[in-house]
Amino acid sequence: MNTISFVAIGTIHTPHKTLSDMPIQPNGAKGISGFIELQEELIEGLSDLDGFSHLTLLYHLHKVEKCELKVTPFMDSVPRGIFATRSPIRPNPIGLSTVKFKNIEGNRIYIEDVDMLDGSPLIDIKPFFGEMDNRYNVSLGWLDKSKGSCCETVRSDERFV
Repeated sequence: MNTISFVAIGTIHTPHKTLSDMPIQPNGAKGISGFIELQEELIEGLSDLDGFSHLTLLYHLHKVEKCELKVTPFMDSVPRGIFATRSPIRPNPIGLSTVKFKNIEGNRIYIEDVDMLDGSPLIDIKPFFGEMDNRYNVSLGWLDKSKGSCCETVRSDERFV
């Protein structure tokens, strides 16, 4: 496998200090606020974000210490292949969350609906384009059985620590 390296462009700050009892997706973190502390030299790249309601964040799941190819996900009781889940214990522990964008003050970007661990290194920020990012008439594989209640009340536990 090829090695790829990234440099963190900032740090995500949230009230989630431990992996236990965290929301597992932004839908389960409604109204929970946090902020991104962007590297000062990147502030110019924030221009023109005003007007977007949501941002998609890519970040390093920095507390993940193992990888498993079969896991029992939070939304199920059956072991599944890692690439059919959003489990954090992946070959490349990269997190993906679409959060509500509130405002920018200097190098701080204030966000809401945060489901990531405090101190998560930020890899990238992308504006959410509803017209391009949403998909309709989709199949959710094994998750189809929980459609409509996905992730809003499910919290993390010790299974991936």
